Amino acid sequence: MSEIELEIDGEKITGEKGQTVLEVALINDIHIPTHCYDENYEPVGFCRLCLVEVKSPEEEFELKAACTYPVREGLVVKTDTKRVRKARKMSAEFLLARCPESEEVQNIAQEMGVGGTRFSKKNLNCTLCGLCVRACKNVTGDAVITFIGRGPDREIMAPFELSPEECQGCEACVNACPLNALKMVEIGEE
Repeated sequence: MSEIELEIDGEKITGEKGQTVLEVALINDIHIPTHCYDENYEPVGFCRLCLVEVKSPEEEFELKAACTYPVREGLVVKTDTKRVRKARKMSAEFLLARCPESEEVQNIAQEMGVGGTRFSKKNLNCTLCGLCVRACKNVTGDAVITFIGRGPDREIMAPFELSPEECQGCEACVNACPLNALKMVEIGEE
């Protein structure tokens, strides 16, 4: 792999082609908060907590998800600007509105400096981070569970609301859930 020189928070750092900003930051002990990231699965940037400002030599600063943004030569990254903090706070508020009772979400909100949310609370137990979906696909190679619906009606379930007969009972989805919200049940136990 070829080395790439970039700058994170004023520090010159090298990364490798194919790495993301988050991967390079983690290797260099630079904290960027995450919720939907797990090194074992393809990153998707759903939670938006890892937003950073990035600037390539030919562009202006833009907000990007560090978990999905590839490093490139001359990239300048800022992880703690007013704009970044504001965007992360908004993401934390959305998570808090969706899952206000979750200790994990409360910890995220606290880290972001969010004490409450201005959005309607839903009292759900899923942040829609997608880790369970990615874990399932990683094990089965198929979508035994997936996202259904859009916007506020989005949820995770078996495709087409069918029972997941293809489920191997591996519990990969259960183990991937950062909220510990998933539980395996025997068919007919529900």
